[in-house]
Amino acid sequence: MSNTGMNMRGKIIFYEERNFQGRTYECMSDCSDMSSYLSRCHSCRVESGCFMVYDRPNYMGNQYFMRRGEYADYMSTMGMRDFIRSCRMIPMHRGQFRMKIYERENFVGQSHELMDDCDNVMDRYRMSDCMSCSVMDGHWLMYEQPQYRGRMMYMRPGEYRSFRDMGMSGTRFMSMRRITDSCY
Repeated sequence: MSNTGMNMRGKIIFYEERNFQGRTYECMSDCSDMSSYLSRCHSCRVESGCFMVYDRPNYMGNQYFMRRGEYADYMSTMGMRDFIRSCRMIPMHRGQFRMKIYERENFVGQSHELMDDCDNVMDRYRMSDCMSCSVMDGHWLMYEQPQYRGRMMYMRPGEYRSFRDMGMSGTRFMSMRRITDSCY
């Protein structure tokens, strides 16, 4: 593969122990269950690209966005209570970003189309809830609090009729951010 092609792919290395010690597992794509490779994971190094990591298998549970860098003890710096159990590589997107958010499940209620980041849904659109969305273009992170804080959820192109059905019951998303090439 050419050097240019390698730059388009992601690579993350997981370590059993803190400070990049112990057994390792290198990943350059999605991994739905890391338990067959490592019994635990306390640190990681993102060599290229961006990844979402999850504290449960099959891309479930709490999600954490990881960009290029070293995470010697990510559990304490990110507030994770458990180990990384699965990861998903986020492909680089070039082009426009479009997402339509809805106040209620099943694309009902007030709606707004976003093409850029929104740091506070309530202030910008006077929407107290965002319970479904449709991502037309690009990859997005949605946050439960304004100013890109709190729990997050990775959204790739597709329709999301109910965040509750995705295991996010009781979570309201109040800010959204595009995953741009500046994240890489």
